[in-house]
Amino acid sequence: MEQVTGINRANVTAWMVEHVSATAPIDFELIAGGRSNLTFRASDAAGTTYVLRRPPVSHVLPTAHDMVREHTIMSALYPLDIPVPQPLGLCVDDAVNERPFYVMEFVEGAVLRTPAEAEADFSGDIRATIGDHLAETLSQLHAVDVDAAGLGDLGRHEGYIERQIRRWRGQFEQSRVEGVDHETLVEEVGDELAQTIPTQQRVAVVHGDYRLDNTVLDGEGKVRAILDWEICTLGDPMADVGVLLCYWSEAGDATSALMDVGPTSAPGFATRDQVLASYASHSTLDVSHVAYYQAFGYWKLACIMQGVFARYRAGATAGNRVSVDDWPGHIAVLAETAKRTLEG
Repeated sequence: MEQVTGINRANVTAWMVEHVSATAPIDFELIAGGRSNLTFRASDAAGTTYVLRRPPVSHVLPTAHDMVREHTIMSALYPLDIPVPQPLGLCVDDAVNERPFYVMEFVEGAVLRTPAEAEADFSGDIRATIGDHLAETLSQLHAVDVDAAGLGDLGRHEGYIERQIRRWRGQFEQSRVEGVDHETLVEEVGDELAQTIPTQQRVAVVHGDYRLDNTVLDGEGKVRAILDWEICTLGDPMADVGVLLCYWSEAGDATSALMDVGPTSAPGFATRDQVLASYASHSTLDVSHVAYYQAFGYWKLACIMQGVFARYRAGATAGNRVSVDDWPGHIAVLAETAKRTLEG
């Protein structure tokens, strides 16, 4: 079998046979689309498919890519009927695969990344309901009692946005790349955000990157699984709402958080305003300050993209050869959109 970057095939196979009852041999394949933590499809000789998550192979920022944290969050939420893949095993022995990793179930369903996929997989009637399903699922996540779930120590309960601004600005500053010229704009927007933070209404489990292509949908467009818990913590639930709206592109949008045309620009999908109204109907939160959280979402995405851009420039592609040459321009557009959204 061909060697796969990020997987010590012999060691990981032996570990999976012992800890998750997999059957050797196991074939590993990098799942396309991951530009941060590495996600692999693991298919064993018995026909069972698993998912394995591990950190990037190099250029890892401090506090990022914590596999134990991801596994802990999903293990706490799974028994509460929050739609997450079932965690199956966690390995913290670096001798096995150089870095910690965990294995979870592979959830069958649709992951929509383009308008063509959305139109191919779902009728217009079902596409019209997906926004409500995502909003309702998000409200259910935000309604989890963090202490009862055993997640009360996952993070501080107050001051979420202040900490997030410090965190992402710090990681942005650690990810500078010579020759790019958007640093001043990103820093200026960060300053504006820090000066106008709304009052946090509730402490909740905040996914941090809640969007359509981080979910698996069933045939009726309902959420079967929420994926990518990499930056989840406790904090202000409205931050998740803002990020969802950032990614929820509409036909004719000048800016797409995804760079490419988002799947929700296909005919039939709800508008951003309708998605927000759906969330409000399932939640007791005041959503009147959502523009701030959208602006924060665009700005955070600019900082995240800078970190990924720096890793790619440093050679940590894990076999993904997608060009990042146009990323600095998109990072600047995200920062500009954040500024425009914040200033109304």
